[in-house]
Amino acid sequence: MKTASRRSSLAVTLMGMLLEEPMHAYRMQKLIRERGKHKVVNVRQKTSVYQTLERLLRLGLIEIRDTVQTGDHPDRTVYAISNLGRDTTKAWLREMLVTVGEEFPEFPAALATLTVLRADDARKQLGMRSDAVRKELNKLDAARRKTGDLPRLFLLEDEYRAALLKAELVWIQSVIAELRDGSLVWNKQWLKDIAAKFSPNDEDLP
Repeated sequence: MKTASRRSSLAVTLMGMLLEEPMHAYRMQKLIRERGKHKVVNVRQKTSVYQTLERLLRLGLIEIRDTVQTGDHPDRTVYAISNLGRDTTKAWLREMLVTVGEEFPEFPAALATLTVLRADDARKQLGMRSDAVRKELNKLDAARRKTGDLPRLFLLEDEYRAALLKAELVWIQSVIAELRDGSLVWNKQWLKDIAAKFSPNDEDLP
């Protein structure tokens, strides 16, 4: 099946909720928080959910089911998944499960530009990141212990994130150790020599 438009984690999350039952945007926002989905989808902007719903509506992946009045709040639009949306959600989910290397997080980009800092400064910053990773792992562990008898199926994203953080912590500590013992080091002259050695010739450029 050819999927409609570009997929996004938030879009798949919202359509997954609408597969459960029709609901309005405010309820979706609450469920994202209550279920901890805000740790895996970007909802830092309050308008993110509404903008994504508008896009899905334009694409015909969801439809307006009703408008409801809740207390003193303005009328709220209730959305439902369309037949195309059901098929597209499954197709996007399959693509997301098998696709590797699509994301562009900040940390690898920072590592690719690490030589802008002095080696001792880089070691200091990585040490701070190491502390932050440990704190995040502690938070995930505390959250896991609070879940009680919740089936593992609903905790897989936290398990995955913890596995990544544990692997990152080991790797960061190895880099810090090399920066500390001097086996990984650079300076202006070394960078200049490397640039001269590996810079492409003009005729090699496209």
